[in-house]
Amino acid sequence: QVRLVESGGDSVQTGGSLRLSCAGSGYTASNYCMAWFRQAPGKEREGVALITRHVGPIYADSVKGRFTISQDNTKTSLYLQMNSLKTEDTAMYYCAAKFVGGNGVCTTFEFYNYWGQGTQVTVSS
Repeated sequence: QVRLVESGGDSVQTGGSLRLSCAGSGYTASNYCMAWFRQAPGKEREGVALITRHVGPIYADSVKGRFTISQDNTKTSLYLQMNSLKTEDTAMYYCAAKFVGGNGVCTTFEFYNYWGQGTQVTVSS
């Protein structure tokens, strides 16, 4: 059973930094895509960053140049380094996974179906 547990959310001031972590278990990492999503109050959930398999990571335009997604060597831990935080980054952040098989590609934010419980990031001015 796929299990994803996020941590690292906090309250920070604009311009600050946070590092989110996601610990995954219960699956073979090589068969899954991993990504970060967020949902702000009153807004739909949006993709923030994802790990592709053959090219560099993909980021939402709103976070390019400020956020960095990475994995550990086992590929079961996912991280999101967030720098130069803005008030509009305030949201619940979720780690997500989807099964694609060993030869699958990970180039879109669609069809993720395994989710963690989320970790809250609040940025104030």
